[in-house]
Amino acid sequence: MNSAHTPGPCVLFDLDGTLVDSEPNYYEAGRRLLARYGVRDFGWDDHARFIGVGTRETLTTLRAEYGIEAPVDELLAGKNALYLELAGRSTEAFPEMRVLVERLHGRGVPMAVASGSSRAVIAATLAVTGLDAHLPLYVSAEEVAHGKPAPDVFLEAARRLGAEPASCVVLEDAVPGVEAARAAGMRCVAVPYVEAEADDPAFRAADLLFPHGQREFDADAVLERLAGDWNRPLGPAPGAPYRPS
Repeated sequence: MNSAHTPGPCVLFDLDGTLVDSEPNYYEAGRRLLARYGVRDFGWDDHARFIGVGTRETLTTLRAEYGIEAPVDELLAGKNALYLELAGRSTEAFPEMRVLVERLHGRGVPMAVASGSSRAVIAATLAVTGLDAHLPLYVSAEEVAHGKPAPDVFLEAARRLGAEPASCVVLEDAVPGVEAARAAGMRCVAVPYVEAEADDPAFRAADLLFPHGQREFDADAVLERLAGDWNRPLGPAPGAPYRPS
């Protein structure tokens, strides 16, 4: 860890649904896993309930709902193996997010990934997308006491960067992550993966919200906020129909 506190902005990225479109692979891994235990009717809507929730927390809930006797650690190992197989074949970074990462890297802005996925999954995903060249520091929820919406993973990422929480901006796609950023005392740029959730109070409370998600996300708009007066709020996204509370 860098013991000196970084004075300027630091940017913390959620991984799944924010940097990369991994949800189709997570859904398929979950569907295949549950099928092994006799669950044959797990659909996308069932999966969508857990977007933004850590894998362990998701599996703990599903285990109870479907009455699966296998321990959570067994389910977690199984899902991670299935996901790694799928992700290694095809995982795409969102183009405008890649632009933002590259530009931040070029400007020397400290960055990290803070994710609910395992370290193995984070490493594999960053490697297959090539984002590992710019994002060598990452923290998994398995390394902290509590996953999102608890702030632990973001606070640990800030600690490893040597940054004060108040100097960090989080990019997130899901309500639990936005809530975790707020609980950590960090500002948040929200890019909802599920557009229908953009009216959720947690998203409306974000410092910068792109209500239409990735199809609206603009790296330049984020860079403009970061380059401004760091002591002022980030403000609403261009064209946003409201101001955050």
